[in-house]
Amino acid sequence: MSDSRTTVVTERGQTSIPAALRKALHLDKGRRLRWERVSNRELRVTIVDEVDPVGPEAMRGFARTFRTTRQTDEWMEELREGER
Repeated sequence: MSDSRTTVVTERGQTSIPAALRKALHLDKGRRLRWERVSNRELRVTIVDEVDPVGPEAMRGFARTFRTTRQTDEWMEELREGER
Protein backbone atom coordinates (compact mmCIF):
# COMPACT_ATOMS: atom_id res chain seq x y z
CA MET A 1 0.00 0.00 0.00
CA SER A 2 1.29 3.48 -0.88
CA ASP A 3 0.65 6.84 0.75
CA SER A 4 1.64 10.43 0.01
CA ARG A 5 4.86 10.05 2.04
CA THR A 6 6.18 7.13 -0.02
CA THR A 7 8.48 7.71 -3.00
CA VAL A 8 10.37 5.49 -5.42
CA VAL A 9 14.09 5.55 -6.23
CA THR A 10 14.67 5.83 -10.00
CA GLU A 11 17.28 3.84 -11.91
CA ARG A 12 19.53 6.92 -11.68
CA GLY A 13 19.27 6.89 -7.87
CA GLN A 14 16.95 9.88 -7.67
CA THR A 15 13.80 10.30 -5.63
CA SER A 16 11.26 13.06 -4.99
CA ILE A 17 10.51 14.78 -1.71
CA PRO A 18 6.76 14.63 -1.04
CA ALA A 19 5.10 17.97 -1.80
CA ALA A 20 3.65 18.44 1.69
CA LEU A 21 7.13 18.10 3.23
CA ARG A 22 8.74 20.39 0.61
CA LYS A 23 6.17 23.10 1.32
CA ALA A 24 6.30 22.75 5.11
CA LEU A 25 10.11 22.94 5.14
CA HIS A 26 10.34 25.62 2.39
CA LEU A 27 12.58 23.41 0.24
CA ASP A 28 12.98 25.29 -3.03
CA LYS A 29 15.01 24.42 -6.11
CA GLY A 30 18.75 24.40 -5.41
CA ARG A 31 18.43 23.86 -1.65
CA ARG A 32 21.17 21.57 -0.34
CA LEU A 33 20.42 18.46 1.68
CA ARG A 34 22.87 16.24 3.57
CA TRP A 35 22.20 12.48 3.61
CA GLU A 36 23.51 10.25 6.41
CA ARG A 37 23.17 6.53 6.93
CA VAL A 38 21.71 5.85 10.37
CA SER A 39 21.31 2.07 10.08
CA ASN A 40 20.84 -0.61 7.42
CA ARG A 41 17.22 0.52 6.93
CA GLU A 42 17.25 4.18 7.92
CA LEU A 43 18.61 7.43 6.46
CA ARG A 44 18.69 10.92 7.92
CA VAL A 45 18.26 13.96 5.69
CA THR A 46 19.37 17.32 7.07
CA ILE A 47 18.77 20.70 5.47
CA VAL A 48 22.15 22.40 5.02
CA ASP A 49 22.15 25.95 6.38
CA GLU A 50 22.77 28.59 3.75
CA VAL A 51 25.85 30.62 4.66
CA ASP A 52 26.89 33.83 2.96
CA PRO A 53 30.38 33.39 1.47
CA VAL A 54 33.26 35.46 2.82
CA GLY A 55 36.58 36.62 1.38
CA PRO A 56 37.42 35.85 -2.25
CA GLU A 57 34.50 33.40 -2.47
CA ALA A 58 32.09 36.32 -1.93
CA MET A 59 33.31 37.90 -5.19
CA ARG A 60 32.45 34.85 -7.30
CA GLY A 61 30.18 35.90 -10.15
CA PHE A 62 30.62 39.63 -9.45
CA ALA A 63 32.21 40.31 -12.85
CA ARG A 64 29.06 39.00 -14.55
CA THR A 65 27.25 42.17 -13.49
CA PHE A 66 29.46 44.09 -15.93
CA ARG A 67 29.05 41.68 -18.84
CA THR A 68 27.39 43.08 -21.95
CA THR A 69 26.34 41.55 -25.22
CA ARG A 70 29.07 43.34 -27.19
CA GLN A 71 31.37 41.23 -29.32
CA THR A 72 35.17 41.37 -29.13
CA ASP A 73 35.45 43.11 -32.51
CA GLU A 74 33.13 45.89 -31.27
CA TRP A 75 35.33 46.43 -28.22
CA MET A 76 38.46 46.49 -30.38
CA GLU A 77 36.91 49.03 -32.76
CA GLU A 78 36.11 51.32 -29.85
CA LEU A 79 39.63 50.99 -28.45
CA ARG A 80 41.22 51.70 -31.84
CA GLU A 81 39.16 54.89 -32.26
CA GLY A 82 41.16 56.39 -29.40
CA GLU A 83 44.38 55.72 -31.33
CA ARG A 84 43.36 57.69 -34.40
